[in-house]
Amino acid sequence: MSTPAVDAAPTLAVSGSTGWLGGLVARDLASRGVPQRLLVRDVARAPRLAGSVAAQGSYGDAAAAQTALEGVETLFMVSAAENADRLGEHKAFVDAAAAAGVHHVVYVSFFGAAPDATFTLARDHAATEEHLRASGMAWTFLRDNLYLEFVEQMVGEDGVIRGPADAGRAAVVAHEDIAAVATAVLLDPAAHAGATYDLTGPEALTFTEMAQVVSDVTGRPVRFHDETLEEAYASRAAYGAPDWQVDAWVSTYTAVARGELDGVSGDVERVTGRHPISLRGYLEAQRRG
Repeated sequence: MSTPAVDAAPTLAVSGSTGWLGGLVARDLASRGVPQRLLVRDVARAPRLAGSVAAQGSYGDAAAAQTALEGVETLFMVSAAENADRLGEHKAFVDAAAAAGVHHVVYVSFFGAAPDATFTLARDHAATEEHLRASGMAWTFLRDNLYLEFVEQMVGEDGVIRGPADAGRAAVVAHEDIAAVATAVLLDPAAHAGATYDLTGPEALTFTEMAQVVSDVTGRPVRFHDETLEEAYASRAAYGAPDWQVDAWVSTYTAVARGELDGVSGDVERVTGRHPISLRGYLEAQRRG
């Protein structure tokens, strides 16, 4: 796969193709014969997909991003890697897209994104959404719930999931379902202009219920411990992460405790026509290989 002149490149651009979600979307589009421009930091790392071309650009380099996006009509924008200035990077990237003449941005946001959201990073998503609304470009927001693939990874070596989530519920959703919605929107962006989709799994579970599902499927005893805030911050202090990152980790659970990730939307099925994957279904499929 080479890097042709930008003006010869496809008019659909996909960011994040070297990652999990963006990679799923890029591969799905390629399997359908859809030409796409893969926006990547390192062209050598871009996936080699039929009909795709790579263009060098990153959220942290607005000038390069604008050059890479010249001639793009529709852009799939995954959120940048978590860092202290992610919102600044998002805004600069949106500005670069607008300056390049992009018509429509499909942005991966977060369930319940709002300026006063408990989950700190959901506030950044809300600010990014607002910046997109003001950009003059058409937009579609995909607000995904917590990733269900990460539930098993939350289990400690002692078989305990820890966090201050109380009995709150989260409608955890699979990457595969988010990607399926994204592909459907990218194939017909005009039909989804101005839409905000809440992407959830088929059920909203407490962490106690999630722990039980993991136990049932894996045969490993797993339980949930509802930490106090003090316990939550203390248990994460050993990682040496910056304060903003620890706040994000802890507020993931407190947002669940406050009911901000509860509720099954049905948007995955409405957009794709398929029933979303459950936590149990995902874990069982993983065991089957």
